[in-house]
Amino acid sequence: MNSDLERLIVLQRLDSAAHDAQKKLTDMPEREKAMDARLAAAKDAVAAAKALLTENQNVRREHEKTVALHQGRLSKFREQAMAVKTNQEYHAIQKEIGFAQAEIKTIEDRILEQMLEADDLAALVKRTEAELAAEQKATDADRKTMAAEMAGLQASLERIAGERGTLVNAINPQLLATFELVSRRRNGVAVAEARGGICTICHVRLRPQVFNTILKNDEIVQCDSCQRILYYVPAASPATSDSVSQPAS
Repeated sequence: MNSDLERLIVLQRLDSAAHDAQKKLTDMPEREKAMDARLAAAKDAVAAAKALLTENQNVRREHEKTVALHQGRLSKFREQAMAVKTNQEYHAIQKEIGFAQAEIKTIEDRILEQMLEADDLAALVKRTEAELAAEQKATDADRKTMAAEMAGLQASLERIAGERGTLVNAINPQLLATFELVSRRRNGVAVAEARGGICTICHVRLRPQVFNTILKNDEIVQCDSCQRILYYVPAASPATSDSVSQPAS
């Protein structure tokens, strides 16, 4: 293979790897925001469940106060009933007693409903707290993984930059300029494999004589359509396990 072509293929691989690593680094703040959002949602769920339970308890206390008020009135009516002197007064007191008893029963039924609801709300609080704990644990693990991944990506970028610097010094300056120009215009991909008479990136069919030249891998040939530098990967023979692969697009 032409030595300059071989270097350009390696250069493309390095640039593609650097692009992928940089993209992952760029995406990390969004990943962190997503983790923060999940954790915040779990915290909000706990807060909402506790607020419902507190409201239930407040309503129950108000009902209990109302029951105590009616019970106080009921006691007074019963004392008054012992001192009445006419049937008319007695029936009036009995009516008040019946009203107070009915009110107490109605409110006690509501208290029972609040107690049953409180059991459900207490279970909801417990469940949301468990979910929050699980989400916190998962978030902590994800942050640790991200920190390690970030360190690895930054180290990879530094390594690639060093390898790239050494490599570009060995490439013909004119070819390097062509590579850089095509790379800027074609989303960072300046080198592509030609396979079956087609450029595998732009998918345009190559002229037969052009493809025949590419098959030899001894010249720098650009795609007439996308201007990418083309190379050919020979089919692996049964005795050959390693072959040149297409650079990342």
